[in-house]
Amino acid sequence: MVRICLVLLSVVSLSDAPADMHWPQWRGPDHNGVSQARDLATEWSEEKNIAWKVPLPSWGGSTPVVWGDRLFLTTPSAPIEGDQDGSVVRKFPRGGRNQPGGPDILVMCFDVRNGRKIWQRKLCSNNTLYGKQNMGSPSPVTDGRHVWAMSGTGVVAQFDMDGKEVWRRDLQADYVKFGLYWGYASSPLLHEDRLFIQVLHGAVTDDPSYLLALEADTGKTIWKIDRLSDAPAEAPDAYTTPVVLNSDGKEFLIVTGADYVTAHHLETGAELWRIGGLNPNKARNYRIVASPIAMNGLVYAPTRVKPFLVLRGDGPKADNDGIVWKYEGKAAPDVPSPVCDGKYIYLVSDRGVASCLDAGTGATIWGPERTAIGTVSASPILADGKLYITNESAVTTVLAAGGAFRTLATNRLDDGYTISSLCVINGKVFIRSSSHLYCIAVKK
Repeated sequence: MVRICLVLLSVVSLSDAPADMHWPQWRGPDHNGVSQARDLATEWSEEKNIAWKVPLPSWGGSTPVVWGDRLFLTTPSAPIEGDQDGSVVRKFPRGGRNQPGGPDILVMCFDVRNGRKIWQRKLCSNNTLYGKQNMGSPSPVTDGRHVWAMSGTGVVAQFDMDGKEVWRRDLQADYVKFGLYWGYASSPLLHEDRLFIQVLHGAVTDDPSYLLALEADTGKTIWKIDRLSDAPAEAPDAYTTPVVLNSDGKEFLIVTGADYVTAHHLETGAELWRIGGLNPNKARNYRIVASPIAMNGLVYAPTRVKPFLVLRGDGPKADNDGIVWKYEGKAAPDVPSPVCDGKYIYLVSDRGVASCLDAGTGATIWGPERTAIGTVSASPILADGKLYITNESAVTTVLAAGGAFRTLATNRLDDGYTISSLCVINGKVFIRSSSHLYCIAVKK
């Protein structure tokens, strides 16, 4: 009886942790890259403000997620032969495509207070290298009672907070083989009691794209619908993650990619509206990587750099096409997703060029301005009055948030090749590099 009570108290303490101690999915608590975390470090190095640093078995793209004192991460169990730190990716970005690997993909759980590994479980086998990413790119999601993890191989599983597996599915075995040119990398979306997954592909398959809703507690399919498109060649491929939009008190699933933004009924998956314009010239290579943001009744939809579109949450009407404003400046993103607090939206290009726009009108507040030197693949994070931008060499530029451009710090770590976005909770910044997981906190 005593043990049962202790376990129950542990579960309650995890699930009831303060909201600013959660980073439950890769774009944060509200899917917009914003956190209410405070007292975050502005400056760090290998010798300064490192609370702890633990080795990881390999590099990967998934972002850590946190609930209370537990951090979850998916990662390959070992590097693919000849690529210990992502150097093959950086030197030969196309040469490693579809190179068979063999290492497993793991789900790992760490104690955020000291970096102690609590448990690890095998999610799937056969990690594979696709360009600059591998099968460890999809980020896990947690609600404080369970964690759901998915790999680029299509295996999705639920674990409890102590690592006990509850259920698993293999989507490629259940449905069709994934057919994306650069490998599957979308993250699952947890909303209430459902797990939403998108498979938008077409570059190397004739099978249709689809959307899927699973019962979060059982893994059973609630609905599956085809997501149709006339996008040509590689343009059907999307590496985005869906979001939920609240428009006039009604909630919709928003999916971007394959030349369109579509809204879907949460209960049935039925398509409610679609807006084009993501690929106005019908280019054959317009795959989309950066994920959308849905807030204040608007959908912020990145494309392959240009145009960056902002759409009405209730879709097109008889007197308009649903497009509120568009941005075609130098800071339009390709890989990094934007970050928005409702007043400002911050855009960061793959070259680290940043701009701040009015979220309602698209008017330029500042920018374009050069920030991180080098390629940026991680998405920026906004927290504690600061904007964090991390490049592929583990260099993080910290800007002052708000209406004036001001650089606060440039922070370097020795571990290169970082494509994973930062994760933040109160007082702590987590960075996943090619070989380590860092917890950065101001030493008091």
